[in-house]
Amino acid sequence: MTTPWGEFALTRFPEDPRERLRAWDASDEYLLAHLAEEKVPLSGTVVVLGDRWGALVTALAEHRPTQITDSFLAQEAARLNLARNGVETGAVRLLTTQDAPPERVDVLLVRVPKSLALLEDQLLRLAPAVHEGTVVVGTGMVKEIHTSTLELFERILGPTRTSLAVKKARLIFCTPDPALERPADPWPYCYTLPDGIGPVSGRTVVNHAGVFCADRLDIGTRFFLRHLPAPGARRVVDLGCGNGVVGTAVAVADPDAEVLFVDESFQAVASAEATYRANGVPGHAEFRVGDGLAGVPAGSVDLVLNNPPFHSHQATTDATAWRMFTGAKRVLRPGGELWVVGNRHLGYHVKLKRLFGNSHLVASDPKFVVLKAVKR
Repeated sequence: MTTPWGEFALTRFPEDPRERLRAWDASDEYLLAHLAEEKVPLSGTVVVLGDRWGALVTALAEHRPTQITDSFLAQEAARLNLARNGVETGAVRLLTTQDAPPERVDVLLVRVPKSLALLEDQLLRLAPAVHEGTVVVGTGMVKEIHTSTLELFERILGPTRTSLAVKKARLIFCTPDPALERPADPWPYCYTLPDGIGPVSGRTVVNHAGVFCADRLDIGTRFFLRHLPAPGARRVVDLGCGNGVVGTAVAVADPDAEVLFVDESFQAVASAEATYRANGVPGHAEFRVGDGLAGVPAGSVDLVLNNPPFHSHQATTDATAWRMFTGAKRVLRPGGELWVVGNRHLGYHVKLKRLFGNSHLVASDPKFVVLKAVKR
């Protein structure tokens, strides 16, 4: 990536030599060019919200910025890209969306996230640290910035306008208004699950901002909950746990089960733990933010439950699902099972057969399938 601060070698995380997607895009380049052209002062506290692969903090490392991200993978990418480009350890402060933000922000750079709820939550958390002189600049591709995005900046921070589009990217300029009366942060959001979905019927769900389908139970998970395996597995992983409702259902049905909740989203794992605690479930549970099943010992798990995502930001990809499936095969003991729910058209049965040598249809409806693969 070529910037006014020099050229930087960047990759996504985890590194894959077959990966065709770059670790930056035109919106990152547009923002960096603007900062240089307008000579934006970067001597104060610089906060970068939502930097996807560390491109922005790597380029701005000499100004000792703080990165705030919901993604473990993005945080690891930033850590590795900083090292790759010879940035000293500690030059960039790496925070998660669950950490307390800096007490003062002089420059706030926002890479607009896919989730409007996450943007709302994070702007509300950062607003007390923003002052009249804070420079606030957002960036994103044109298709990522909507009227609702601009309204959110305006409602929480102050008057907002946009730039012209360059290479299908756009900037957002916001002028902080200290006198603005900000709304209360509505996150986390709680609701009661409907009846007819097995052990968690009528139970409580807690969702932090940015978690998939944060205000309701998504239809894929609803279908999965109706067709979960019978109790009996001792060591269970809710892989890509989201708000943790699937793993909580296992724990409710079988208090002897040990359930590991795993997700790469800090918001998701916080939601899963809150959901589990809110329901007073007996038994043993572990909550881990990480890169899939990395760090889980091989052959240590009886059952993996998975509703894999098929998007990486705006890109449609099956790479995440494939990594989840291969990780599941590694950690399952012989005879252990991977259960997957997914849209029919995604063809997960083909991948499972290729990887496990078998794939069994557990349930289906016009939109979803639940599949089971057994490790031989």
